[in-house]
Order: sequence, then C-alpha cells, then structure tokens
Amino acid sequence: MRLYEAVYIFDAALDEAAINEKLERYHGLATEAGGEVSAVDLWGVRQLAYPIQKKNSGYYVVAQVNAVTESLPEFERILKLDESLLRYLLVLNEGEPTSGMSILAPRPPVTATPRDDDDDDDDDLPEEEDEIEDDGRTSPPEFAGGRGRRRRVEGPRIQLLNFKDVSTLSRFLTESGKILPRRTTKVTAAFQRQLGSAIKRARYLALLPYVRDHEA
Repeated sequence: MRLYEAVYIFDAALDEAAINEKLERYHGLATEAGGEVSAVDLWGVRQLAYPIQKKNSGYYVVAQVNAVTESLPEFERILKLDESLLRYLLVLNEGEPTSGMSILAPRPPVTATPRDDDDDDDDDLPEEEDEIEDDGRTSPPEFAGGRGRRRRVEGPRIQLLNFKDVSTLSRFLTESGKILPRRTTKVTAAFQRQLGSAIKRARYLALLPYVRDHEA
C-alpha cells in the first residue's frame, strides 16, 4: 500500500455538494481493495493559468489516498469518463502537504558578539554574515543572479519542494516562461531535477502558464 496524491480540477459550475458526492465515489473505488483517504483539501474555484476545454476557471481539490496499486486502473478509468472533471493528476506523494506550500528548513540561529552600542537590535547584521557556503547537500529557495558567489537571500532554505507551490516555482522561471539554468540559480543538481518535474506538473494542472505572457 502506498500514499498517492490526486489533484482534481472540476468544472467551476459544480457546487460543493456535487463535488463531494463525486469525491466519495472516486475514493470508494480507490480504497475498495484496502486503504483509506488520509486528507482532502478543497481549494475552491481558481483562475486557470490557461483555458482547459474552453473554461477559464476550475474548482481545485487535493486529496491524499492510501491505496494498493491494483485498485488504481478502475479508479482512473472512472475519472477519464467524467466530463465534469476538466483534468486530474495522480502521483506518489513524497511528503508534500495538500496546500500550495513547500516545506522549509528551519533557519539556524545567528550567533553574534554583543556590541556596546547595540543592546538588543540584531536586525542590522554585518554584510559578510549574509554570505553562505553551499555544501551541495541542500538547496537554497532562491538564487543570486549572475555568476557571483552564492548568497543567502531572505527566507529559509527549501527542505521539500511542493509542485503546487506556484509562488516559489515562479522565481525559477524567466519572463518568457523558461526554467532558469543551474549556472544562474546556483542550486544543486538534485534540486534542479526536482524543480523541472515540479514545474511540469504545475503547468499540466494550469497552476502555471506554459509561456509567461499567456492570458487565460
């Protein structure tokens, strides 16, 4: 038994009661051979990054289901037959929450020598304390432009990148919608691969456009 995550995009014309009825049917098929639904997150109606079946908005639902592999073919067959389901994505869950947020690593505490002219104001840190070395084992959430030294920017590092985290993924895209290369982002090779996969999934789900200037 494995944990799967399903993202559904329903026709925005459906009400919540009708969507819950469909979800109950879907998840009953997914768990009939054993398993359970561990989480359901109703995002509600959202603007699509590009039209799907001539629709400019859709009702997003994210669910996490523990299921056996044998029950998935019939589950997906029913999803494909539902005309009110604009699109869906079923993937193995790797620890991502149902929300559109990535998991951030805790920021290490900053130790500084007390100064006589600064009692408890630790906001004005020396500029050199903003530099950080990358040991290749972790990936920064953002990047320093150009080919200069890797530099810590505001915010903690990303521990687990969520493919539904549009705000973070957008930072790694150019104005034309292309994924920034490693020589620019300064992230590890492993993080760059995760980034590419996450952006492809977000685009398929119309969370991100395929081109930056695409208007729904």
